[in-house]
Parts: sequence; C-alpha cells; structure tokens
Amino acid sequence: MTTATPDGPPRRPLSVILCDDNVLLLETLREVLRAQPDLEVVGTASDGEAARQLAHRHQPDLVVLDVRFPGGGRSVALDIARCSPASRIVVFSAYDDKGTVEQMTSAGVCEYLVKGVSNRDLLAALRRAAGPR
Repeated sequence: MTTATPDGPPRRPLSVILCDDNVLLLETLREVLRAQPDLEVVGTASDGEAARQLAHRHQPDLVVLDVRFPGGGRSVALDIARCSPASRIVVFSAYDDKGTVEQMTSAGVCEYLVKGVSNRDLLAALRRAAGPR
C-alpha cells in the first residue's frame, strides 16, 4: 500500500513493530495505527526475543517498545539498534521515573511516551520520530 502525496510520488507507509506484553494494548494500538494510511503494523511482540527477531526480519521504520516486559527494556533497545540501525525506537511505558527515561534515552530511544497519552499525541510522536519524508 502506498500513500498519496500532494506534491510528489506516492510513498510507502512507515513500517511499525509494536512490543508490549499486554495483549489488549497491542490490539488497541494495532487498530489505532491501522486507521492511519501512512502507518503499517508489520508485527507485534510480547517479549524481548520476539521483538529482536521481528526487528531483524522486517527492519522497520519504527519500533514502539515497552520498557518492562519479558526480556525487554534497555537491552532490547540496544539490540534493535544494532540489528536494525535505521529503525527509530519510541518507548511507550507506564514508567516515567527519571532513571528509566535516562536509561532508555542513553540506549538510543528517540521518543519516550507515558501510557495514557492521547492517540493524537502517540501518532504525532511516531511521525516525529520517523522524521521528514
């Protein structure tokens, strides 16, 4: 699928992997992103190993990553940055303490969102993380 642009050729949607151990949240995020013509969910992961494998296989534009899920967190962010260096990592977490934010930022995360933000804010952060196209 491609997205029409008013001033140029069509663009492919941004590929996204969603990583969280909350199945309901994963499905909700998938539905929110599915409604966006410029975003395409190419996989979901409920643990760190699955997140690493998906990132390696798909080389996504964006990875939405929970900080604390099985095998997750900083080590997954670092591994994804190594195996898929063009992927931009956006943390979507319930934890907003200064230490966790600093730890994830030092691992190369480009956006850090606390769960409970609006869909509009989440989508804006994803597009901001992807940068100009």
